[in-house]
Amino acid sequence: MRMKKQLTQVVLAASLTFITWSCNQKDPVAKGDFVSGVFVMNIGNFFSNNGSISFFSREQNTSEADIYSKVHGATLNGGVEDYATFDDRGAILVDNSAAGQDRVEIINSNTFEKVASIGAPDIENPRKVVFANSSKAYVSCWGTNGDYSYKTGYIAVIDLNTNKVTKKINIADGPEKLVLNNGKLFVGTTPYGAGKNLTVINAISDEVVKTITLSGTTTPIGVDANGKLWVGSGIQVSRINMITYDIEAKLAIGTDATKSAGNFAFSTDLRTVFFVLSYDDANYVNHGTTYKFAITDTQVNVTTPFIKRNFSGLNVDPAQGLIYAAVSPSVLQSGYAIRYRTDGSLVDSIKVGIAPIGFFFR
Repeated sequence: MRMKKQLTQVVLAASLTFITWSCNQKDPVAKGDFVSGVFVMNIGNFFSNNGSISFFSREQNTSEADIYSKVHGATLNGGVEDYATFDDRGAILVDNSAAGQDRVEIINSNTFEKVASIGAPDIENPRKVVFANSSKAYVSCWGTNGDYSYKTGYIAVIDLNTNKVTKKINIADGPEKLVLNNGKLFVGTTPYGAGKNLTVINAISDEVVKTITLSGTTTPIGVDANGKLWVGSGIQVSRINMITYDIEAKLAIGTDATKSAGNFAFSTDLRTVFFVLSYDDANYVNHGTTYKFAITDTQVNVTTPFIKRNFSGLNVDPAQGLIYAAVSPSVLQSGYAIRYRTDGSLVDSIKVGIAPIGFFFR
C-alpha cells in the first residue's frame, strides 16, 4: 500500500550505471551457515511481493540470492524492509502489498529456520527493528494508513519468550528509523509524511518520555564517539545531548530544499557520517550523490562528493570498516552490493536480490 515509497526507493536505479562483475551465484548454503557474514535486505517489486534476503561471507564476491527460500522451500511473499539479530534470534520485517498480510518472521539466526510469525492486527506496515535484549524487540509500524497520510503509527513491543506483541506505543506521523542506546529508544518519522518530532522512549518502562521537534522529518543516525546523538531532518543534521536533550549543533546540508539527505551511516570509529543527498525528478526517478562529514565539522561540505553515485542503501561493516552501498538497476532485475574503502576507492561488486535497500552484518 505504499506505491509512492516503492517508486522513490527503487525506480531511482534506472538512472544509475553499475559496475560489471561476475554474476554467478554460489552453491546453496546449508543450514547453520549464517553465524557470520553479510545480509542484504532486498525490497523487491512491491506488487510482486518478491523481496528476499541475500547472504555472502565477507571473503566471497558472489551471494546466495534468497536464503529464506533455500531453507524453507518458499519465499517470504512480500518486500523485506529490515532484518536484525540478537544471539540466536532474528527478525525479518515483511511488507506485503495486500492489506493485512504484513508480518514479522522470528527465526533462528544461525539456521534461518522459522520460530514464529507475527501478523495483523499486531503488525501493519513494519519499517525497522531493533533488539533491546534476548527477550524484547521493538518494531516501528506505520499502521494501516490507507489514505497515504502517514499520520498514525506505533512501536510494537515484542516479547521474544512468547513471540507476541505485548504493547503498542502510539507514535504519530509514521514511525521509521530506530536507534537504541543506553536504555533509550529514539524514534524517527517517515520521509513521506509531515512529522518533525524525534520521540524518546524509556526502554525499561516502554513509555514516551520526550519529544524533540526538528526542522523536518526525523532520521536518528546513531551515537557518536563522544556519546552524542546525531539526527537528520531534511537538509540538516543535528547533534543532541542524550541526557539533557539539548540541541547542541545544527549543520546545514546545502541550501536546495528540493533535496533530502538519507541513508546515513557511521564509520567504525563513530567519527564520520556518510550519507546520500538526493532528489526525485518529475518521473519519480531518484538522483543523488554520496557525501561525508566529520562529527567535529561546523558545516557539511556538499561541493566535493565522496562518491559520485546515488545509492538505495548504505552501511559500514563494523568488522572490516568497508562501506557497503546498494544499487538497484530496476524492479525487474537483480541489484548489486558495492564495496568501497573509507577513502572512496572501489573494492568490488556483488550481485544480490531485486532492489536492495540495506545491509546487516554479523
